[in-house]
Amino acid sequence: MSTVRVAAVDLGASGGRVVRAEVGDGVLDLAEAHRFGNTPVRVGGTLHWDVLGLYRETVDGLRRAGTLDGIGIDAWAVDFGLLDSTGALLGNPVHYRDARTDDVWHGARERLGDERLYGVTGLQQMPFNTLYQLTAMAGTPQLAAAERLLLIPDLLAYWLTGTIGAEHTNASTTQLYDVRRRAWATGLAEEAGIRPSLLPSLREPGTTVGPVVASVELPGEPQVIAVGSHDTASAVVAVPAADERFAYISCGTWSLVGVELDAPILTDAGQAANFTNEGGVDGTIRYLRNVMGLWLVQESMRAWGETDVAALVRAAAAEPAFGSLVDPDDPAFLPPGDMPGRIRAACRETGQPAPVTPAAVLRCVLESLALAHRRAVRQAQALSGKDVDVVHIVGGGSRNSLLCQLTADACGLPVLAGPAEATALGNVLVQARALGAVAGDLTALRALVRGSQALVRYEPRGDAAAWDRAERRVWS
Repeated sequence: MSTVRVAAVDLGASGGRVVRAEVGDGVLDLAEAHRFGNTPVRVGGTLHWDVLGLYRETVDGLRRAGTLDGIGIDAWAVDFGLLDSTGALLGNPVHYRDARTDDVWHGARERLGDERLYGVTGLQQMPFNTLYQLTAMAGTPQLAAAERLLLIPDLLAYWLTGTIGAEHTNASTTQLYDVRRRAWATGLAEEAGIRPSLLPSLREPGTTVGPVVASVELPGEPQVIAVGSHDTASAVVAVPAADERFAYISCGTWSLVGVELDAPILTDAGQAANFTNEGGVDGTIRYLRNVMGLWLVQESMRAWGETDVAALVRAAAAEPAFGSLVDPDDPAFLPPGDMPGRIRAACRETGQPAPVTPAAVLRCVLESLALAHRRAVRQAQALSGKDVDVVHIVGGGSRNSLLCQLTADACGLPVLAGPAEATALGNVLVQARALGAVAGDLTALRALVRGSQALVRYEPRGDAAAWDRAERRVWS
């Protein structure tokens, strides 16, 4: 099998990048071709993504990457663009942190029924799920004029190739997807007042979307290949697990905490715990819970104007343990704004001392995240019946040594941290397999990652009873 040269377009909530990769037999080399910011824009009281800017930066990055055989695109979930009958975009996509769903999602749940929604989609309830965003648009001229809905990675793939479609892993996050049938839940969509014709044909990870159109002016003749277009789906491909007894935490703006399964679990207990069944590569299920993640850190750093994260983490490590704790998933923390102020307010409301210094705030956040990781890992095991021997932390959070150690301490399990580039690695490996440069199932792909990436192991330490008491403080 020959070596191929591919590019991963990896779009996150705070920034994007184009990563060039050489992949083949015993070869897995990555190099960043271009990195760019992703700053939302508020217009008329609505928070939008600058999707045209993201497309411009994507094309710029692909040109910098040189001659390519393949291109794969992954991004965050739930958000979308609407196309009219001519294929034109009807306005900039709205950001999932916009408040437009606040007044509609509870009503939609009451009308459709939580049990029915979970029984069909297996998805956790989040106010910004695609279903509720479309509900919030009911009666608008924009929705009336729409012919197709494209999630963000599929929208960029359409602009590159002219081909319309929806990749399974990201479609599974919309709450409009039947997780058992692996098809659009058209009946549910109709009950919700959403035209099923908006939903494009589904495609599997590893299928060819099409060649890049000539007008984009890229060197060579690259093919756009569908990957796990939900960034977590790509990240889970690159979890360097040696066997099946693992939990994963894909840690970035969000922490996606869960286990990998062969089939969805649609139990009442899973619904009550707000666990989600999202599609993975090769027909797997990502059985996981969303935890607010490093968003709390990112927004705090923005409020402080702080850039030296490493120094602040060192200072936080010296702070006393369990001084103050919060529930990271408190809805008060979802919108952008003064995060340190909201954290202090939450502490005061629960009768705790409010952390004053940035180091104390960060210690509060990281210990609280570790507790949330512990809770989700334990729930995933109990709900799925799957035993876990190790927790893999991948993504940007794997570089935060204090968070990794605190997570090992909280879970009472060893943590293997890395690779930080898991999403890009999973993206390029699916492309390389589709192009014939590598072969095998997910076990084989993960062996390539394990053999080529540096990992850091954190052993659990400290007092397990202290973590038990801390968890009861937050979720008594």
